[in-house]
Amino acid sequence: MFEQFARIGKALANPHRLELLDLLAQGERSVEDLGREAGMPVANTSRHLQELRAARLVEVRREGLYGYYRLAGDGVFEVWRAIRDLGEARLAEIDRLVGTYLTDRDSLEAVCAEELLAKTREGDVVVLDVRPQEEYRAGHIPGAHSVPLERLEAYLEEIPKDREIVAYCRGPYCVFSDEAVALLRTHGYQARRLADGLPDWRAAGMPVETTDSN
Repeated sequence: MFEQFARIGKALANPHRLELLDLLAQGERSVEDLGREAGMPVANTSRHLQELRAARLVEVRREGLYGYYRLAGDGVFEVWRAIRDLGEARLAEIDRLVGTYLTDRDSLEAVCAEELLAKTREGDVVVLDVRPQEEYRAGHIPGAHSVPLERLEAYLEEIPKDREIVAYCRGPYCVFSDEAVALLRTHGYQARRLADGLPDWRAAGMPVETTDSN
């Protein structure tokens, strides 16, 4: 029995496979998309996905010559989040890496999910989803506008300056929302970032839309 449990641990004991799970938490993706986002060759990406599939952590949908992968269930993201939280609590190296690569994060004033939900219901906040559009289409905070980070500067004139702006992205180690808030502030906007990403928002039982509209 313990040998079977160890299959899960073996599949998770690789940084590339953990990154793929983090990407798949945003929604279903093709092997090619995952490889591009993770910066890996398609062959290596496919091999790692097969390891995850063998441990029943991901599933695949075939469409012609292409395979589209997704997490096998909500519990898979919960396991990844538990690993992430345990690492933050027990590994000093993670604190050092966060301090090195996310040096300005403390000044960006994070908002928690509960506060953001209340603000969206009151209608006094503009929410920006700065992830790639395919991730927005797979699921987003209701009322959020899809503005991928690379398009944000061109979109600025569409954003009202008399309202608070909250940007969110993939999760706590994604820098898209950090960069978005920094850019917005340099142009005079009152902007903050969501502390966690869309997968954490969904896991907390918050509402999620899956439409193509902006």
